[in-house]
Amino acid sequence: MAEKYIISIDQSTQGTKALLLDAKANILRREDICHRQIVSDEGWVSHDAKEIYENTIAVVRRLVEQSQIAPENVCGVGISNQRETCLAWNKMTGQPIADAIVWQCSRAKDICARLEEQGIGEMIEDRTGLKLSPYFPASKLSWLLEYVEGAKELAQSGQLCMGTMDAWLVYCLTGKNEYKTDYSNASRTQLFNIHTLEWDTEICGLFGIDAAYLPTVCDSDSCFGKSDFEGIFPQPVPIHGVLGDSHAALYAQGCLKPGMTKATYGTGSSIMMNTGETAIKSTHGVVTSLAWKIEGKVNYVLEGNINYTGAVITWLKNDVKLISSPGETETLCEIAAQDDELYLVPAFSGLGAPYWNSQAKGILSGITRTTGREEIVRAGVESIAYQIADVVDAMSQDAGMSARKLRVDGGPTRNAYLMQFQSDILNADVDVSKAEEMSALGAAYVAGIAMGLYDKGIAKRMERTTYLPQMEPERRKKKRDGWIAAVGQCTGK
Repeated sequence: MAEKYIISIDQSTQGTKALLLDAKANILRREDICHRQIVSDEGWVSHDAKEIYENTIAVVRRLVEQSQIAPENVCGVGISNQRETCLAWNKMTGQPIADAIVWQCSRAKDICARLEEQGIGEMIEDRTGLKLSPYFPASKLSWLLEYVEGAKELAQSGQLCMGTMDAWLVYCLTGKNEYKTDYSNASRTQLFNIHTLEWDTEICGLFGIDAAYLPTVCDSDSCFGKSDFEGIFPQPVPIHGVLGDSHAALYAQGCLKPGMTKATYGTGSSIMMNTGETAIKSTHGVVTSLAWKIEGKVNYVLEGNINYTGAVITWLKNDVKLISSPGETETLCEIAAQDDELYLVPAFSGLGAPYWNSQAKGILSGITRTTGREEIVRAGVESIAYQIADVVDAMSQDAGMSARKLRVDGGPTRNAYLMQFQSDILNADVDVSKAEEMSALGAAYVAGIAMGLYDKGIAKRMERTTYLPQMEPERRKKKRDGWIAAVGQCTGK
């Protein structure tokens, strides 16, 4: 019998990667292609959606050619995507009306300010789970309608498509035949009612958007259509799993039950707690979204996003030049004085969850005559763990359930000092995944299970290294209290 393969595409902020997995979910090969980061004089951040689609085709072609597999043995495709990046395109021609607006871009802040002045921010949060913010696609899509020439006319004639990057890729890959998104991506648009599980026509109207412009919302494990990827495959293969990247990583980590929590350590960090079939409104500074809808069942999450985690290491290396490579940090942390009261709060562009203070400025608190390079590096590394612990604690308070275990992935997790400190300061086990491509793996798992190639327990077999808490309770409390005080200094509270 011929070997069967799954291809998983992870369309991320910096580029597009493709993974080839065999029938046992082993990663056989990975290929990557970067795309341009388009930054205007105003600081607006955009992507060329056509370039991203072309790169998607190119990276899959390279993957198939370099792995030397028979293309006809690829039986399915999964897609994970950068979530809040969005665009609008002409339904007939398939041409974008403008570059995609990237999640980092805040050009739509005035639209959010107008709505906030109307006193409807709380209503929007109640229905969508998300605080009114230009971070989310609702105001971005509204901006496209308001400022791109011809957009309103296309919309009025029923010829405008609007969606996140997954909807764009599905549309292009299926030859303009399918216009679909999944529940995880829909829940991040700020246009989707997470309780009724449909586009909220009233909220859409507040942003000037007709819900008819928006894609059909499908289960995350449904078949989104078929594609031959511009002739790469002799027959069209099904796209059988689509999720936002953080949601896909949650799935790959096996966080499928209430209380199970994961943290992805990247430039920033996404921390998610599965809350099961219950949508919990946060009162502690995080947001509520859908994890996914799989096999007809919805799971919800609490989520907190941190601006600077891995970026702290980049700052230590490139800006203050205290290290020449990230690998140095572990040794420097080990030899630094451990019982001082030095804290670095990396509020370089304000603080995200759970503080949400855009005016906060970063500080280095507790400097003494003995403070040196090693201590500053250690404070920077530890700031990552403190921030994640703050978010996990906020989620635990909202959900009324403690996170006894945190599953983690991302480049900084290779730092053993950081992982042990994370376990100590959180007073919870920390499981470090040995795989790095968690978003792509999650989409592959969902697609493979839906097609009957993988069993439902596939994520449980992932190899992990576990760190157990070793810090004395008194020392933990002293350190957490010192961190909270340092945060208070930079927020003025």
